[in-house]
Amino acid sequence: MAAITPLSVSLPFSKRDGRASLSWSSSLPNIKLATTTSILSSSTRTPRQGFVVQAAWTRRSRSEAAKRPNRKSWKQRTDMYLRPFLLNVFFSKRFIHAKVMHRGTSKVVSVATTNSKDLRNTLPSLTDNNACRVIGNLIAERSKEADVYAVAFEPKKNERIEGRLALILDTIQANGIIFVD
Repeated sequence: MAAITPLSVSLPFSKRDGRASLSWSSSLPNIKLATTTSILSSSTRTPRQGFVVQAAWTRRSRSEAAKRPNRKSWKQRTDMYLRPFLLNVFFSKRFIHAKVMHRGTSKVVSVATTNSKDLRNTLPSLTDNNACRVIGNLIAERSKEADVYAVAFEPKKNERIEGRLALILDTIQANGIIFVD
């Protein structure tokens, strides 16, 4: 069998004025490696003492996340490019407001509200189901005029898609606007 020749590498701490140096080489441990002259003699190897391999970080540690809590997640950073147009619907006691916004630039693409002069004077009620259908038609038409054919809608935390909101969304979808998840 081939003989094992030990090779020892030692990186001493450099001292200046009696204090240990803080250079990067001084932070490395003393490494003792064993080299073999033959691959077949792997069974006679001695385990490496003091040899540590540290893996690269794949995610931020908890302490790093605590230091920078305002860092946005990957979805938060890329979502506005994957789903650029957002539908916003608001119901007040007296009116219904809906708008389509571009997320990246915060520009309003289309707006429809029952508070506008033409709808306020023509509709008998500004908050009923018929008003919801009219708002849905107007948003769909105005979005198509602005060349927006796909819109994302994100309901709020405890918001259910039912009733008047469902009427508006169904009317928009029936008029050819696609809802993107």
